[in-house]
Amino acid sequence: MIRFLTTSMLVILTASAFSSYAQQADTSVLTETIVTYCAAWGESDVPKRTQMLKKSWARQGTYTDPTAQVDGREALIAHIGKFLEQYSGAQIVVSSAVDAHHERFRFGWKMLAADGSTALEGMDFGEVDEKGQIRRITGFFGPLGPRP
Repeated sequence: MIRFLTTSMLVILTASAFSSYAQQADTSVLTETIVTYCAAWGESDVPKRTQMLKKSWARQGTYTDPTAQVDGREALIAHIGKFLEQYSGAQIVVSSAVDAHHERFRFGWKMLAADGSTALEGMDFGEVDEKGQIRRITGFFGPLGPRP
């Protein structure tokens, strides 16, 4: 009898865990937010870029990569402008599925040069706020190297 109860409890707990995972695994809205955010990196029109980031990026969101630390949406709008001055015609596109749990996510991306060739690849890790806007991204460039 005790064995039956223990097994039943394990089945119930496992089903509950899978149900919770399934709720977290529906990333369609998050994916749309990330695609909008990435598209902003290729938008040279400042008002359009601003609208894209108002939709996807939290007002006090932070962006960090190996070359920059940016605090706030307005600073990110300006940072992207500088990026586009340096890499005219470049685009950032999502290159993988979005993986998410507990308001955290990761995804692969590619930087496409003006001619459409891949100039750089990387991975971003981030968090969303209670409104579903990105509040933090930490970006990494290139593939991981081999273990020494």
